[in-house]
Amino acid sequence: MPNAPTLATLADDLESGRTTSRKLVEACIARIADPAGEGQRTFLHVDKDAALAVADAMDGLRKAKAAPSRYAGIPLSIKDLFDIKGQTTRAGSRALDDSDPAEHDAPAVARLRKAGFVVIGRTNMTEFAYSGIGINPHYGTPKGAWNRAEGHVPGGSSSGAAVSVLDGMAHGALGTDTGGSCRIPAAFNGIVGYKPTQRRVPLDGTVPLSFSLDSIGPLARSVSCCAIMDAVLASEPIVALKPRPVKGMRLAVPTTIALDDLDPEVAETFERTLKTLSDHGGIIERIEMAEFHDIGPMNAKGGFAAAESYAWHRYLITAKGDVYDPRVAVRIMRGEAQSAADYIDLLNERRSLIARVNARIAPYDALVLPTTANTPPKIADLADDKAFTTQNLRALRNCTLINMIDGCAISLPAHREGNVPVGLMLAGAGGSDRRIFELAAGMEAVIRV
Repeated sequence: MPNAPTLATLADDLESGRTTSRKLVEACIARIADPAGEGQRTFLHVDKDAALAVADAMDGLRKAKAAPSRYAGIPLSIKDLFDIKGQTTRAGSRALDDSDPAEHDAPAVARLRKAGFVVIGRTNMTEFAYSGIGINPHYGTPKGAWNRAEGHVPGGSSSGAAVSVLDGMAHGALGTDTGGSCRIPAAFNGIVGYKPTQRRVPLDGTVPLSFSLDSIGPLARSVSCCAIMDAVLASEPIVALKPRPVKGMRLAVPTTIALDDLDPEVAETFERTLKTLSDHGGIIERIEMAEFHDIGPMNAKGGFAAAESYAWHRYLITAKGDVYDPRVAVRIMRGEAQSAADYIDLLNERRSLIARVNARIAPYDALVLPTTANTPPKIADLADDKAFTTQNLRALRNCTLINMIDGCAISLPAHREGNVPVGLMLAGAGGSDRRIFELAAGMEAVIRV
């Protein structure tokens, strides 16, 4: 996002006195409240008074040279999937309206607060995080970056998270990613989204979709912004990111499944990006990934998402199924037909898949592939359930490959200014988070030139 402030530049401005946390928060609140903007569909709750009070506190601590971190006072948005003390976590649904307010912040939220970030509000999302498109029939659907007059989807499930960053309603966003829910909305809105190695960030205090696949990650304006937030979320030191030079990068392009049925704009942008990386000295190798063929059969009965979401929802959906989004309910209910044996088979098959894929990609620094097969479809075109299902699966397909192998991945904007947003995904085996950030930071400077 050219000329948009990053967490680093905002921290510099706060440190120098060029701005204050109160000014940053007031500006975000004004953008949320703008009747001509997307704020009313992007946020389900804005904690104006608390955000301003925290902003004033951070300004006071900074004056006393006691700020908890360099980034203290910067406002962030929180996906409606996370517990925030004193608030009801609805997960983008009406079925949880009468739930008790949370007694504690989710650990991910608590860690951001501890670093001094200001929680400005809760963002809209696909109900119960169960779609890569971002449509919400209960609270409305925020329009994505592309061609707003027509209204294109924002991507999901962290739809409001992406739009909050895109429109300057927050300077970073906390999201989740089960099959692309950080990376898809990032790709559809021309920002950066990160899915970490799952075990690095605790899932406590979140409404689950899939215990096996859920990950907690950031959406922001740059690779460095995501790396800063990721370090805080993982309770690791914030270390300056050193971009790796593109020259000498060993990058594998999986030709199995990941390049099938791409929209022309996605295919063109992806090939241009590969050429750019090659021209800068990157070593690009196209490889078959036969292991990816196993993922479709593994998910034929709904996979982990259906089995594990049904386990969590089975009583709630019996009592309140009439208020669920029907497109979400039907996917959850696929889990009812899975047996214990089916689920144990899934666990064993996934262990084998991870081991085989990790061995295949070990010689490379990273996999590189399009984040989504499609560009953001029009909201109006998805009124038909068949069209919705087709586009949802196309959005989720490539990202899901990485969740299934327990990997980590980042989506970078790869399109040129003025063109439809297209994301480039860089992915690695679980535990390679720092390397993926360094590679992405090196690519970020060259791929859109």
